[in-house]
Amino acid sequence: MYGMRLFKEINDKKSRCLVCNHFCVIKENETGKCGVRKNINGKIFSLVPDIINASGIDPVEKKPLFHIMPGSLSYSIASPGCNFSCLFCQNAELAQTPSIFSKIYGTRVSPKFIVKNAVINECKSISYTYSEPSVFFELMRETSIEAKKNDLLNLMVSNGFMSGLILEQLKDFIDGANIDLKSFNPDFYEKVCGGRLRPVLENLKKIRKYGIFLEITTLIIQGYNDSKKEIDQIVSFIKNELGEDTPWHVSAFYPAFRMQNAAPTNKNFIINAIESASKQGLKYVYSGNIISKDNESTYCPKCRKKLIERQGFYVIKNRIKKGKCPDCGQYINGIFE
Repeated sequence: MYGMRLFKEINDKKSRCLVCNHFCVIKENETGKCGVRKNINGKIFSLVPDIINASGIDPVEKKPLFHIMPGSLSYSIASPGCNFSCLFCQNAELAQTPSIFSKIYGTRVSPKFIVKNAVINECKSISYTYSEPSVFFELMRETSIEAKKNDLLNLMVSNGFMSGLILEQLKDFIDGANIDLKSFNPDFYEKVCGGRLRPVLENLKKIRKYGIFLEITTLIIQGYNDSKKEIDQIVSFIKNELGEDTPWHVSAFYPAFRMQNAAPTNKNFIINAIESASKQGLKYVYSGNIISKDNESTYCPKCRKKLIERQGFYVIKNRIKKGKCPDCGQYINGIFE
């Protein structure tokens, strides 16, 4: 175990964790909400500074990141722990184990080992994903520094609840991020996710400001976050605060974790939400978790020609040249080279 100064000592060997917006006050020998940051003799340490419990070689589209090196592979890693407790968690066996069962399992690795595997497998990037990367900040940071030495991009898939302190440091080494905007309802965040909406919204604006390439994902759960008002609020926020050229992934829910009895999202609802968002001015809106070839592909926002044809997570054809549409010269927001 080792730790950076990501805490503030209070008294009686209690300390406040500074990693995320929960700002947990942790007593000696206890852990915070994430289950992987522990108070040892009044100081808070990461329990997973060199542990991963998942790794794999994924199409970058699986993150989903559609505007960062389309068609490339991303070496993806996760470490145990999450600072949310989403009832619908898609990766509960990876993310929720420390907080629910007080167990941490995985394999000890070094940043050089991770980067070596990425290079050997001809990946263009390393993705910190599956669980919540901000709670394994130390490993992400050290790995990203090593990745830069090997000309690899660093990508993060996150709930966006990290503290300002962490986000300030992330801007120096994270190239792109997909952030979940799970709802626009504070009650949903508190009751269904165990978090808060406002810090996520503020962080999204900061991420854009810092120049980290940003894509957004919203998992639609019918009866929970699917009202027209809420969808329109999300679209308005993305358009006005993040930019109309910010890609938005509208994904269908399937029963998972503690929401096994909730109904899968209707495919037509996803398609209608995409059409509505496009009419309101978002340039790049995509479907997720459904088969919809038209809504998986990228189109030029000016001439409407198909630029990237996708089938599922795989790129069939990519016509973008030097970040522009080859037909009309329109700039396409993204990292393409």
